Amino acid sequence: MKSRFLTLKPSAARIQIVEAGKGKDLLYLHGAGGHMPNDPLLAALASKYRVVAPLLPGYGQSTGEDGVRDMLDVTLHALDVLEALKLKKPIVVGHSMGGMIAAEMAAIAHTEITKLCLLAPAGLWLDDHPIADIFSKLPYELPGLLFHDREAGQKLLTSGVNMEDPEFLKEFLVMNARRLGMAGKILFPIPDRGLAQRLYRITAKTLIVWGREDVLIPPVYGDAFKRAISKSRLVRIAKAGHAVGQERPAAVLKAIRDFF
Repeated sequence: MKSRFLTLKPSAARIQIVEAGKGKDLLYLHGAGGHMPNDPLLAALASKYRVVAPLLPGYGQSTGEDGVRDMLDVTLHALDVLEALKLKKPIVVGHSMGGMIAAEMAAIAHTEITKLCLLAPAGLWLDDHPIADIFSKLPYELPGLLFHDREAGQKLLTSGVNMEDPEFLKEFLVMNARRLGMAGKILFPIPDRGLAQRLYRITAKTLIVWGREDVLIPPVYGDAFKRAISKSRLVRIAKAGHAVGQERPAAVLKAIRDFF
């Protein structure tokens, strides 16, 4: 996968864009953790699509986080990136926080986004099914929250590095502070910024994908999204946690290809 940079006007934010593959355009919006090292989902998607995966301000080498204050700013930023990339009617795919952003984009710009795929999206809140606060978690707690197979998840998150190694922890905490500073604007203390009342505006053909064993955002949220978005289908994937695309990339790719 190769990286390039895009400077947005008028904000002058410099956005890192990861690209791979050939075929129809697919825009991928990452979750609160950013892109995983050697992300298996991006690799799977790139086998059939031209994948364009911008990093949000505060992630990777993307800048401009000070100018992005709330959900509307994040959504308009993502729409500005989409316009600047000049993609041809892309499938817009978002995971978790990225799914929340993708859903907001489709609600606001519903004539521009016609194909939408939400992978275990954040953005709703059900009192009977509270979502764990990722901001209070230590690194070693994340694999169990994100993956059905905790050990495989730990290897994916760290590229095999020991999570208790002081150097890894120091680097992780510095990098995480920047990422979660950005993510916190829309996810903290709870990931509810009024998306529920805007979902009716989505006219895109929408695929919702959930891991059956998701312990971070329980699968019941998939039903709530499906009820709220008129042209939507919900697909549940077995033996997959919250990082459904990274844990079961082939199954997610198949669901996207079958639906679109």
